[in-house]
Amino acid sequence: MASMEFFYKPFFVVMIVITVFIVPYTIKQFIKRPSKMTTHKKRYHPIAGTFLNQLLNFSRLHHYMTDLATKHKSYRLLNPFRSELYTTEPANIEYILKTNFVNYGKGSHNYTLLKDLLGDGIFTVDGEKWRHQRKIASYEFSTKVLRDFSSSVFRKNAANLAQIISQAATSNYVIDIQDLLLKSTMDSIFEVGFGVKLETLSGSKEESFSKAFDDCSALTLWRYVDISWKIKKFFNIGSEALIRKNLAIIDDFVYKIIHTKTKQRSESRDKTLEKKEDILSRFLEVDESDPKFLRDIILSFLIAGKDTTAVALSWFLYMLCKYPHIQEKIAQEIGEATNTNDNTPYNDFIASIDDKALDKMQYLHAALTETLRLYPPLPVDPKICFSDDTLPDGFSLNKGDQICYQPYAMGRMKFVWGDNAEEFRPERWLDDNGIFQPESPFKFTAFQAGPRICLGKEFAYRQMKIFSALLVRCFLFKLGDEKKIVNYRTMLTLQIDGGLHLRASHRLKI
Repeated sequence: MASMEFFYKPFFVVMIVITVFIVPYTIKQFIKRPSKMTTHKKRYHPIAGTFLNQLLNFSRLHHYMTDLATKHKSYRLLNPFRSELYTTEPANIEYILKTNFVNYGKGSHNYTLLKDLLGDGIFTVDGEKWRHQRKIASYEFSTKVLRDFSSSVFRKNAANLAQIISQAATSNYVIDIQDLLLKSTMDSIFEVGFGVKLETLSGSKEESFSKAFDDCSALTLWRYVDISWKIKKFFNIGSEALIRKNLAIIDDFVYKIIHTKTKQRSESRDKTLEKKEDILSRFLEVDESDPKFLRDIILSFLIAGKDTTAVALSWFLYMLCKYPHIQEKIAQEIGEATNTNDNTPYNDFIASIDDKALDKMQYLHAALTETLRLYPPLPVDPKICFSDDTLPDGFSLNKGDQICYQPYAMGRMKFVWGDNAEEFRPERWLDDNGIFQPESPFKFTAFQAGPRICLGKEFAYRQMKIFSALLVRCFLFKLGDEKKIVNYRTMLTLQIDGGLHLRASHRLKI
């Protein structure tokens, strides 16, 4: 976050001045509300702070929110424009994501904050727009064609990444594994999702697009705590000027892809013979030809397929460096599942990572899931309450209130996971026979739950397991600097701030 501080500070004094006037007014409103509400016997969650506290703690936002969740399972933060509730209670989460799903959605507030980056994509809309995209995407994710095609792409890109790491291991220099993973997963999602081969991992192109996308993600999250963002957008100054600049780079790149794809499709002589392996082709097949709509689809799938998987794998490798005995246990399991040893030729090992072998990697699956429990790629998810309601904990919500469930904080709650909640223990996911046992999706919320549960869950696990199997079996990883503190960058996804710098040594000859 240090690289972005310069455009937060010019408005910091303004924020505080505004707060001096706004917060007292807000407190008065909340003081007045109970007397009005007692008539209706409504109860409201305890107040734990204000939006100013979020602003002051923005660089450590999820730590701050976890601290509050430790004191209150569900709590409110005072905001001059809306009531904000944050919850870690599985019963509340099941209620808003499933039981009373129709009463909770993105709403106009979240849409307004996210639409410049994600437009009318599946992560920003409700109602018919959401159902339409969900239906098409759901069909695509269920096809064997996509499953086989994606597995092939994942193996190829994991092998390309291994070649780069092998060179670093031979030369004994430190690599930023998160940067490499972000490039590699971007190559994967563009090929699987949009039928485009980028080859960013080889450094060929599109560095500016990737950086613009990541920076725009961080700046978009900043809007949630910056009450002056609309003013800055109107005058095109500060963080909003940077959003506009980054969006120009993003849109230029994406619209070129759409133009190329639609041109290729129109020039196809026989569409019945045309391969429709990628997701974008599926949307074109059902006559979705509006460039703006396709742009929003692409960016939504990009944030779902690039950032989340790369971020999860980065934290996974970080945990393996912190727990070397677990790294060794996983490497041994991979060898047994693939029926390979240290003398197995590299190409034979790659070919051995098939679905049958991946299914045998139960401990690897548990370790990846444990990583997602502690470091969920989407650390917080906001919803809007569409009409007055009462949650299972007995407390009330009013129409227009924002309620956020917190995957990052939930993973650290002792009342959810026991006294060892903050420990990295893959074994918590295994039964007595070493077989993976899933938890309730309302307790383990990394993939959402209910009607909006992540369509790409199995897709993501397959990619993570293929990459993990290849990398952990081929290399031994250690932190480049054991003393350096590893922390997240506060943005829409939980990227590691400044990257993850590792040193690798060979297990297999590549």
